[in-house]
Amino acid sequence: MDKLTYEYDVVGSIVAYKSDPTELEQAIRSFINTPLRVKMLVVDNSPSQALGPMCRDLGSEYLFTSGNCGFGAGHNIALRQAAVSEYHLVLNPDVRFEPNVLVELIDFLALNESVGLVMPRVLYPDGSAQNLCKRLPDPFDMLSRRTFPRPLKRLCHTRMSLFELSDFNTNMVLSVPYLSGCFMLLRKKCLLECGLFDERFFMYFEDVDLTRRIHERYETVYYPHAKITHRHDRGSYKSLRLLFYGVQSAVRYFNKWGWVWDEQRDLANSVIGPLVNLSLPDRFRL
Repeated sequence: MDKLTYEYDVVGSIVAYKSDPTELEQAIRSFINTPLRVKMLVVDNSPSQALGPMCRDLGSEYLFTSGNCGFGAGHNIALRQAAVSEYHLVLNPDVRFEPNVLVELIDFLALNESVGLVMPRVLYPDGSAQNLCKRLPDPFDMLSRRTFPRPLKRLCHTRMSLFELSDFNTNMVLSVPYLSGCFMLLRKKCLLECGLFDERFFMYFEDVDLTRRIHERYETVYYPHAKITHRHDRGSYKSLRLLFYGVQSAVRYFNKWGWVWDEQRDLANSVIGPLVNLSLPDRFRL
């Protein structure tokens, strides 16, 4: 598609469900506070339309679903209705970032046509790092992280650390097959080729499923030179209902990709590492 036909540089989508209005407003303002041509769509899975006036006041398109259709399905509603753009940002309502972040990431994507998805460095509100770059999981990774008591977790510490790529320098641009859905900046044509979110995943695992599908055709990249703040509520550790969704999605994920034998997982995990041949914006070139 000719770039001159793009109505926006980036269209963003947020799926809200009883979201904190102040946090949601910060997320929207982070997105629109940029020199880029942007448009935000908020898909609201909440029981009421209480968030609607604030979203509209900020210039967002507000889509009320009248029921909780899930994370991936909600973003798919936005993706199917979104105006024409070169890039699409999947954003959580508990994320905030500075105006230069989108510009920096789009500059990087524009220089590297082989990259289909990029995620920046993600920090907790206190400034500490969130380990959201991961290897593609196997059932043991999920079981040990969620069910093992602390003594057993200590015995598996090395494996758990490797799952979160602790053996790599996270100050470098990395090829990663599993990136978090809290902030996914996507090249729109990649979604058309690889497909949207798999709506069988109501909540959890939709991000790893989409990342690995894109990773089969394009680079999926962790880019540490831009950073965002993510509150990261870790709801499945606090709520039995959310834990159920997590277990349900894990079963569906491994049914889809394989429980023990997953050749694509092994291949994707084997090529994780620095991407030294990609171009960086001028200010980061040595």
